Amino acid sequence: MNIFFWLKIGIKIKRWIVLGVIGIVLATISIYSFLNNINGRIISAENIFLLFGLGIILGVYSIYGGFKSLSNIFINLDANRTFSTPKKIDYLYDKSILDRGLRVVVIGGGTGLSVLLRGLKKFTSNITAIVTVADDGGGSGKLREDLGMLPPGDIRNCILALADTEPIMEKLLQYRFKEGTYKGQNFGNLLIASMVGISDSFEDAIKRINDIFAVVGKVIPVTCEDVTLYGKLKNGKIIKGESQIPIKSKELDSPIESVFIKPKKVKPLLEAKEAIINADVIIFGPGSLYTSILPNLIVEDITKMINQSSAIKVYVSNVMTQPGETDDYSVGDHVKAILKHTNEKIIQYVYANNKRIPEEIFMKYKEEGAKPVSIKEEDKYFFKNFGIKLIQDNFIEVKKGYLRHDAFKLCDAILQMAIDKQYNDDKARFFELNSIMKKARNSNNK
Repeated sequence: MNIFFWLKIGIKIKRWIVLGVIGIVLATISIYSFLNNINGRIISAENIFLLFGLGIILGVYSIYGGFKSLSNIFINLDANRTFSTPKKIDYLYDKSILDRGLRVVVIGGGTGLSVLLRGLKKFTSNITAIVTVADDGGGSGKLREDLGMLPPGDIRNCILALADTEPIMEKLLQYRFKEGTYKGQNFGNLLIASMVGISDSFEDAIKRINDIFAVVGKVIPVTCEDVTLYGKLKNGKIIKGESQIPIKSKELDSPIESVFIKPKKVKPLLEAKEAIINADVIIFGPGSLYTSILPNLIVEDITKMINQSSAIKVYVSNVMTQPGETDDYSVGDHVKAILKHTNEKIIQYVYANNKRIPEEIFMKYKEEGAKPVSIKEEDKYFFKNFGIKLIQDNFIEVKKGYLRHDAFKLCDAILQMAIDKQYNDDKARFFELNSIMKKARNSNNK
């Protein structure tokens, strides 16, 4: 068996070994805590049993996943039980191609960003997702309050979007407990919380999670400092907390005027700044304007780095408005809010849907107070005056009764535009990138 065979085995089982080690560590910690902490003075009995259960689940699943990966490799051996050419190692072959793809930075959070990432990873593995850490609601908010850690929810969703995982593992990580103390809590959030507990920092924990799940590219928090998001309403009221801003906006019937963070002077990750400077294309959104996208852009130096970068800057507009956040907003209103908060002309292209929403889907969203984000004539004049190019097309699809961006079509359009603009004078690189795009399209059409 040649070197390619052993290389494939190493790549395939590395994450299972790491996952198993983590499981053993968690189980060991729980047993030690139980033997030395019977009266629960340091760690509660519930947390001890949770750690033990988490450790056992990860250990068992790592064994299952490792054996399954190995069996798939041996099943595919030819009659001589050798790999005669590197081409039979499809994973390595595809990865080597995607490693030469465009350098893409995406900035935001929430479901919209994770949808986009699933499309991007089919075209390139040079992806850096810079994710907000201002979330203070739901399971993330509970962990933030109880453990003093940064919220893991948006980061978890982005990691899963870029991960190379088995379907059952994704279901496990997205599972929410339905009863007991951890009702409503997400298993993936607890895994990240456990990793934080055995790591030097939140940043280090997220890097390890990226490695375990063989993430295409990387997912990083915009900052590792504890920040709180505030919203100023048009009636002058100041609302504290990301989750409370849209709620109070609706209750007081007063639109959001602006958002800001405290402390004001927080440092972004160096890795985030480097990715922005070296990017071919930077994409904002899709996602909640005031609570997912802007919390990243108002972190000190982020906008400055974006402005200095030679990357193509793209904003992907939401398809529907969000009650309490962007009621009655047009595409232009979204862009104006970003420019107002950043004081820089950091958007060159806007991608927006112009397909009519199916009536049955529209009625469902209407009941929740949402409606399509329109493209007004005045928006077109605004974009023209600011040198912003508006790209309109059918960028939506319906999945399980919900509107989603057509991630593949949207990413195809954005990346092809970036190639044409950035590498038109570099014929060799232009040809290489177009070959990668063509292969991605062919694979998607199979």
